[in-house]
Amino acid sequence: MSAPSIDNSTSDERRAYVREAWRCLSDCESCGKCKILRGREAEMLYADYIDGKRSYMDITLEIRNMTYKAL
Repeated sequence: MSAPSIDNSTSDERRAYVREAWRCLSDCESCGKCKILRGREAEMLYADYIDGKRSYMDITLEIRNMTYKAL
């Protein structure tokens, strides 16, 4: 499922998508989400997307770039 577009969704729909996309799977060894978030809340990282300011993909790419630089 792809992220709802900013133009055709509400902030509540975008928030629900972020929550579902980043929910804990309770399987840290095979999931990797915690490693990517590095102790940060997904809703905080995606606040600009939820508020309709930036696309989900733009923020995701930024998070990935920060993660790879940290390694």
